[in-house]
Amino acid sequence: MITYYIIGITVIVSFLCFGQPGLLQKLSFNSYAIIHTKEWFRLLTHGFIHADMAHLFVNMFTLWSFGVYMERFFAALGLGGWGYLGLYLGGVIFASLYDLIKQRNNISYHSVGASGAISAVLFASILLDPWGLILLFAVIPVPGIVFGILYLVYCQYMAVHSSSHINHNAHFYGAVFGLVFPLLLRPSLFFGFTEKLFFFL
Repeated sequence: MITYYIIGITVIVSFLCFGQPGLLQKLSFNSYAIIHTKEWFRLLTHGFIHADMAHLFVNMFTLWSFGVYMERFFAALGLGGWGYLGLYLGGVIFASLYDLIKQRNNISYHSVGASGAISAVLFASILLDPWGLILLFAVIPVPGIVFGILYLVYCQYMAVHSSSHINHNAHFYGAVFGLVFPLLLRPSLFFGFTEKLFFFL
């Protein structure tokens, strides 16, 4: 399955970068380098490297939890692996576009991690099953639609008020991409979403 290939490649590249800070810097997301020196590869490569083991484990565990399900769904739609790859890789790129513009003249700004793509996969699953349970803090079961709303509000709040190195903008825009991309491929999914959402209510 493609999900396992993505996890394998991400783990290998991340481990290589753990021991080579120069390689990590070269592959990381840096708007200045992308725009001013045309290092466009960074738009994708930053999604395959992580800051540390905890960052890598959380992202890959979440991808494994939801990615296999989404991969099967895209196959059932007749879109094969290309549809799923479009969701994942598109999530990596789309999640970074805001900072690509905002940080375009900030040579010291760097970002790494697959969080944008993971958010895309997670929110695509919410689109398909809005009342499916997601474990908040890995313990508390919360309906996907409730989790999604809380997550988006949290990301926007933290993007404005947080001083941490976590890229909350990437989380937010990756989630948005995960909701929109499947609808672009199959607009009829919107009616399925609303039917499931309001049937429960």
